[in-house]
Amino acid sequence: MSIADRLKVPAGLKVLITGGAAGIGGMIADGFHAAGAHVYICDIDAAAVDAMKRKYPGMQGAAVDVGIQEDVDRIMDEAVTVLEGLDVLVNNAGIAGPTGNVESLDAAAWEQTIATNLNSQFYFLRKAVPYLKASDRNPNIVSVSSVAGRLGYPFRTPYAATKWAIVGLMKSLASELGPDNVRVNAILPGVVAGDRMSRVISERAKVLGISDEAMRQQYLDKISLRRMVTLEDVAAMALFLSTPAAMNITGQAISVDGNVEYL
Repeated sequence: MSIADRLKVPAGLKVLITGGAAGIGGMIADGFHAAGAHVYICDIDAAAVDAMKRKYPGMQGAAVDVGIQEDVDRIMDEAVTVLEGLDVLVNNAGIAGPTGNVESLDAAAWEQTIATNLNSQFYFLRKAVPYLKASDRNPNIVSVSSVAGRLGYPFRTPYAATKWAIVGLMKSLASELGPDNVRVNAILPGVVAGDRMSRVISERAKVLGISDEAMRQQYLDKISLRRMVTLEDVAAMALFLSTPAAMNITGQAISVDGNVEYL
């Protein structure tokens, strides 16, 4: 196989993407669909799931609250039935969580962030791993963490705590599942341009008592390349990790961030 061929996503891969109806997950779903994969998405937004299914003929999916184990079990059973197995799990679902001083954070918002960002990854993993072990198509897990999974993130502690935990989960599973030929990696997106980041900037600006424009510039000043990354940048890495070229890449926390120096 040539190097060029090794860089191609094999057609027919069976891919499940959580949080796959918008944002990073939606772009990853777009990329896999374009590459000829069989894609199943789940997302809490039922209307967004339906819109994706209309936009991409053949894509399957359903609405689910990923923080509820029983709902995840139901969706996993449906997904592997529809796909007739599983080659790739993209554990992407997550929320921004609350912003504020730790002493002022709401406990319910903390627990929702843990449930959505971290517990959900475990719920999908426990159901998906047996199918991945049975796959003979370079099976792999892509866990979406964040640059906040390698750096401290003042006033965003619930989010940062979950993203650091995802890296630890990935590192442990890479060792655990390596003998079964299942690879596990994490992508750490940086400051991703879009509506979600704009909301985070606005909320953090309020906490610090500065303008949104000043807060946005502070974020850019912390990036070596002085620019935000795009959804396409992150999706491209997820697809690369599912190509033959990545068959010996596992246990890695891969930043796609323009080199964020600090938060």
